[in-house]
Amino acid sequence: MFRARRQAGGSSRLRSRDLADEALAGLLQRPGRSVLTMLGTVLGIGGFVAIVGLSQTANGQIGTAFSRLDATEVTVTDSAAAAAKTPTLDFPANADARAGRINGVVAAGVWWTVALKHGSVSARPPGTPSAGLRLTVTAATPDALAASGAALRSGVLFNRFHQDRAQNVAVVAAPAAAQLGLASLADQPAIFIGGQPFTVVGILSGNQRLPQLNLGVIVPERTALRIWGPPSHGNAAHMIIRTRLGAAPVVASQVPVALRPDDPAALTATTPVSGSSLQRTVTSSLNTLLLALAGIALIVGMIGIANTTLVAVLERKSEIGLRRALGARPVHISAQFLAESTALGLFGGLTGASLGVVTVLVVTVLHHWTAVLAPGLVLAAPAAGAVIGLLAGLYPGLRASAVEPAEALR
Repeated sequence: MFRARRQAGGSSRLRSRDLADEALAGLLQRPGRSVLTMLGTVLGIGGFVAIVGLSQTANGQIGTAFSRLDATEVTVTDSAAAAAKTPTLDFPANADARAGRINGVVAAGVWWTVALKHGSVSARPPGTPSAGLRLTVTAATPDALAASGAALRSGVLFNRFHQDRAQNVAVVAAPAAAQLGLASLADQPAIFIGGQPFTVVGILSGNQRLPQLNLGVIVPERTALRIWGPPSHGNAAHMIIRTRLGAAPVVASQVPVALRPDDPAALTATTPVSGSSLQRTVTSSLNTLLLALAGIALIVGMIGIANTTLVAVLERKSEIGLRRALGARPVHISAQFLAESTALGLFGGLTGASLGVVTVLVVTVLHHWTAVLAPGLVLAAPAAGAVIGLLAGLYPGLRASAVEPAEALR
């Protein structure tokens, strides 16, 4: 029932409480339709809150990982060898020991990729009718494995004894071991690299700092030098250095001189990019895509509210005519439908924000993360839903206010 109040001049007014009651009654007349209409807003607001919350949480996890790994890592590249046309190695024979004497260094070792023909790794001896595998073969010192954080699944890593005597031993990454059919090391299995036999002493489960070691075979550096010679052109040697937290920049400035006091320019030391740059690089593209999808859902929700409100105007023409005949002004009719659409957006925003927060909490609990979510975002989400509902109700409200009482009642 329309609640109009006559003012002194004979005009009617509509109180805010009456407007809220009328809007709520209009929504409850068709609860199923109201719920379906709110669905687009719920998905849009919920997706926006969840995306931003998960992005902030992921940024926190990236920052933690950067502090643990990248902030304690220095890479030294044999830049002179990279520019040379003949195979060469500018790291001294005792490079690991020299780098290890620098204050702040935990472990340091040299490695490079061995240039071999494709299909040069096999579990069967040469001459056997079987195709070799295209696996990456890496030459590394024992300290390089220690500095890179190599983790064993079974067996052992080759050590200084194997390195000094240039023995034919190898450590195989778990995926490569599966391809080679190495299920167990109990019988000391052998593989053939470029026709040379190597005893497999260990199988890696993973490597944190050198991902390229996770898919191939690693042999001692001096063994590679004895069989294949120095690194070829295009496969320059590198040194990986693990430092104490905060020591990486100082170590990077000192290590070229410590390794090659006669020619420091032959080696180039670098530290990883800053954590903030890494976070922006990792999340910017993904956030743009996901936020675009959330924006599309909000637009769909706005269209849904506008459509439903417009249908309600057409269905309730006789009611609008009766209200006008009882004294309601056009602005009162328009305000009523605007209030209904705003309420739809507000309830959709409240529901979407709640679902977004729950989604963030569930994901963080499953991954054992620390949830990071700005309170202002959660509080602003229902208000955003109300604004969407208000905008969606502008045209239907204008249509409703333009209905003539005589025509509607006829």
